[in-house]
Amino acid sequence: MRKKATFQTLYFLNIKALNHGKLILIILMCLTFSALFSGLNLGLMAMDRTELKILCNTGTEKEKQYARTIQPVRNHGNYLLCSILFSNVLVNSIFTILLDDLTSGLVAVICSTLAIVIFGEISPQAICSRHGLCIGAKTIYMTKLTMIITFPLSYPISKLLDFLLGEEIGNVYNRERLKELVRVTTGYNDLEKDEVNIIAGALELRKKTVTDVMTKIEDVYMLNYNAILDFETVSEIMKSGFSRIPVYEGVRTNIVTMLYIKDLAFVDPDDNMPLKTLCQFYQNPCNFIFEDVTLDIMFKQFKEGHKGHMAFVQRVNNEGEGDPFYEVIGLVTLEDVIEELIQAEIMDETDVFTDNKTKRRRQARHKIQDFTIFAEKKENQRIHISPQLTLAMFQYLSTTVDAFKPDTISETILRRLLKQDIIYHIKVKSREKARNDPAAIIYQQGKAVDYFVLILEGRVEVTVGKENMMFESGPFTYFGSQALTVNVGIAESPTNTNPQTVGSIQSINLDSMLRYTFVPDYTVRAVSEVFYVKIKRSLYLAAKRATLLERSQKDSLPGQEQFDDEVEKLLHSLDEDDRSMPESPVLPIDKEKESKNEKEKEKDNVQSPVHSATAPTSPAPVSASPVTHSKFISSYSDHNGKLKNSPAKATILISPSQTQAKLDLNTEILARQEANRAISAKKLIEDEERTNLLPKKEDS
Repeated sequence: MRKKATFQTLYFLNIKALNHGKLILIILMCLTFSALFSGLNLGLMAMDRTELKILCNTGTEKEKQYARTIQPVRNHGNYLLCSILFSNVLVNSIFTILLDDLTSGLVAVICSTLAIVIFGEISPQAICSRHGLCIGAKTIYMTKLTMIITFPLSYPISKLLDFLLGEEIGNVYNRERLKELVRVTTGYNDLEKDEVNIIAGALELRKKTVTDVMTKIEDVYMLNYNAILDFETVSEIMKSGFSRIPVYEGVRTNIVTMLYIKDLAFVDPDDNMPLKTLCQFYQNPCNFIFEDVTLDIMFKQFKEGHKGHMAFVQRVNNEGEGDPFYEVIGLVTLEDVIEELIQAEIMDETDVFTDNKTKRRRQARHKIQDFTIFAEKKENQRIHISPQLTLAMFQYLSTTVDAFKPDTISETILRRLLKQDIIYHIKVKSREKARNDPAAIIYQQGKAVDYFVLILEGRVEVTVGKENMMFESGPFTYFGSQALTVNVGIAESPTNTNPQTVGSIQSINLDSMLRYTFVPDYTVRAVSEVFYVKIKRSLYLAAKRATLLERSQKDSLPGQEQFDDEVEKLLHSLDEDDRSMPESPVLPIDKEKESKNEKEKEKDNVQSPVHSATAPTSPAPVSASPVTHSKFISSYSDHNGKLKNSPAKATILISPSQTQAKLDLNTEILARQEANRAISAKKLIEDEERTNLLPKKEDS
């Protein structure tokens, strides 16, 4: 019987002649190639051309190198696929036949199945699914060799597939898929939440319209076309915080023009210029768009900047009888579009609400100055000045003069202080008449004063020293700050700042604060029409105590109105009391006493030299007795009996016999003033006790 031909006999190599060791080696090689081709099939074909392009441009250095190595082979997708599959099937077939020759029957079937599935499919595909790029690049030469060997069969089939299926493009993501891809991979990539929101917002710009982000027209801050640009209007504009303000005429939906804040640069509120005049001069255009405009188009228009960064949203109103008309329904800005792009609210220091939809108020962090309060009518003042000058006076005192800086006098108390009757006016017909007019004198050399003066308008002439040196000063020149600050600490002893008594008028030590006076060594005389501020020492110390009261009760909200009434009444009462008191006259000099003093002076010069002393840096507190007060004044007097306004280390010449007459009269005048003020303070205290307006600290 003729022997049947088998694969072993037809093959150029007689497998039967191989021993078991060589046969097992060939089987293992076939299994290895099967695993390789199976892994490459998944690893290379799973990476589409789009992903390889992305890796070539944005991957790491190794990823870029691997992608560039694989890309030429991967571009022939069907050819590569056919080559790998042919090779994989070939080695699997050889493996099965060899294993069948080594074993037989059911054992060969089970062993080949398990070996191919476990070692030829599952393991390599699991590995190459995670490291396919690296393995594909490392085995690129093996892949190319396989493509060459299988070329006669794989290439024609690949061309047929290209013709039937078309060119391979790769994965393409639309907006929704790309947004979802970024979202689902958030936990596995290095993108921050804000970056994911920006990507999502950018992909949604084309889907949203301006009506989704606009501010409704009834919520827009606008100006009437017929408004007047006075101080109050300009202050409201500054308080709003907007740089572009719509202007309407008649009804709010009738937008006629725009007002830019920079247009107000050369506008003087004193001129009361009509807004209409300013708008007609600048003629700022308005941009109107329809309600169905998408945000991507709006963003592009804002980027170009030809029509500004603000647009009014309008629609065609067909309601009711009559012809249709355009109706403005809202306002959209570049900020609104950017907020939608980044999916977050942009907050600045002037924003009141977190967004224009929910109207949820934000927590105030930056205090915006309200200048409109300076335009309020001041009932306590007999002489009124412009709000601009009041604002300038407030800013100058709080920033330049140490006695009125915020750490000493709070801004709220300073504003109340400036509402008191502290404005004075001197009318001067001519400079020559002013030199002989006593009413033109603001400070006189050698005359005790207890007030501070700030020149607001006009010119004053200042005469200084024995040499009578003269110079002129103009607006925002101040004098007599020492009258407010000398020994001010006595009125603020620690015992007076007790929380239980700090809100009481009794805590203001009137006896201490009225005791000390300042004697200037210069004369200030008005030489033109002058407006000036005059603040008495008692009023200043009351403001300091009110500041302590305010700081101690800033957390006590229920008593705030009561506190406001008390401070206002305190300042107003002390101001009226200061005005009712006579000014300290210039000390008269008796001729007989003067001649007697001259003789005593000559006698003193013969017996002993003139005493010299050095002014202490900070004088010690003294009592109200006339003797002590005379000593206090004499220790700061020169040889003419005038208080020196000099540095602390200046040498002061004292002649007691020469100044005694002046000091006696001055002491008597001060004693009368102290008595009058003590009576007024006592009456004020009784009134407060009767009306029971003082805030009381509740028991915890």
